[in-house]
Amino acid sequence: MKILIVGAGAVGGYFGGRLAEKGEDVTFLVRERRREQLEKSGLSIQSVHGNIDVKPKTVVSGNNPSPYDAIILSVKAYQLESVMDSIEPYVGGETMILPLLNGMSHVDTLVDRFGEHNVIGGLCFVESTLDSEGRVVQSSPIHDVVFGERSGKKTPRILKLQDALSGTRASFTLSETIIQEMWHKYLFITTLSGVTSLFRAPIGPIRENKIGLSSIKNTLSEASAIMRKLGAPIADDVEAKQLEKLNSMGFEMKSSLQRDMEKKLPIEADHLYGFLLKEAAKYDIPAQTLDVIYANLKIYES
Repeated sequence: MKILIVGAGAVGGYFGGRLAEKGEDVTFLVRERRREQLEKSGLSIQSVHGNIDVKPKTVVSGNNPSPYDAIILSVKAYQLESVMDSIEPYVGGETMILPLLNGMSHVDTLVDRFGEHNVIGGLCFVESTLDSEGRVVQSSPIHDVVFGERSGKKTPRILKLQDALSGTRASFTLSETIIQEMWHKYLFITTLSGVTSLFRAPIGPIRENKIGLSSIKNTLSEASAIMRKLGAPIADDVEAKQLEKLNSMGFEMKSSLQRDMEKKLPIEADHLYGFLLKEAAKYDIPAQTLDVIYANLKIYES
């Protein structure tokens, strides 16, 4: 399959690099500066799962316009509008667009632009970053992509994509319940990102503090109540399972949103929290902890 990876940063660079390592037909859609860097130094991945150096194929938006079989989006929500313009020359009638963004509202945005048929479901879990020389540094055992048809069906095209993505040193998993898994990740990220950014601390000290632990539980409860009101197919016991997961995480674990704030980078306040709070207001659902988290993020943005 012809696969286009949008960006060659911490996430796209890692998963795209693993596919290129396997020998798949992978091209990275990048800006001119990153293209020059990759042409000079290649794509270097330093990972606990094995280091690699590859010479990737690259394209700058607008060049060589032709449809790809699959396009993997690993961008931030605030980049989505410009990215949709960038990928349009590479979307054909049968192109599968696989978004790895956090949250859920981006799905409707992509469907409105490219149509129901072109958009599949997806998510990822990976701890990675770019160092000062543009190398991808991946530092934890978790490096997972989960994908599937939003209908849950095992269609011929999704099975073909599964074949292309399998057999790498990263974990690519086909799911028949991808919408539920996306909502579950949304709930998890809402909680982890919310409390770590609010307290400016890793998860360990927060859960050991009485008020911190209460904030974790309240965020889970408020967000899941909103999601259920929206008809999200989240499991009945999702709060307990996610609390258990949060309690089992490494003491020094930080969220990517918190790391972005430490670096003075843009964040996804409205995409993750503004969306939920707008829905909470419609249905008069109490969300005091989410309100405080969102206020903290908007103050940071200002």
